[in-house]
Amino acid sequence: QVQLVESGGGLVQAVGSLRLSCAASGRSFSDRFMGWFRQAPGKEREFVAAIRRTGGGTYYADSVKGRFTISRDNAKNTVYLQMNSLKPEDTAVYYCAAAFHLAVEPGQYDYWGQGTQVTVSS
Repeated sequence: QVQLVESGGGLVQAVGSLRLSCAASGRSFSDRFMGWFRQAPGKEREFVAAIRRTGGGTYYADSVKGRFTISRDNAKNTVYLQMNSLKPEDTAVYYCAAAFHLAVEPGQYDYWGQGTQVTVSS
């Protein structure tokens, strides 16, 4: 069992930055492939970024590539999402999730946080 709690969301102006954190508790955080997803009102949940267990491999949606950076600190059981050059279309609830294997589809993740709201004003 893994419990995930996101933090760091808020209101920011366009081209600003935010850093989201996801603190994990429970067993074997370092054994999990971690991902960030987001869901805007009226839209499906979409993949944002993911990172391998050791942090040696990262993956991004095309819409955030070059602006967002995912990282993890296994000693602190925490995964981060640094978001730069934010755009109004990045407005969504952001979720972190844990999986046993490399995955980019929401259905492939086993554990989810409650989400944190990110609002980008123009």
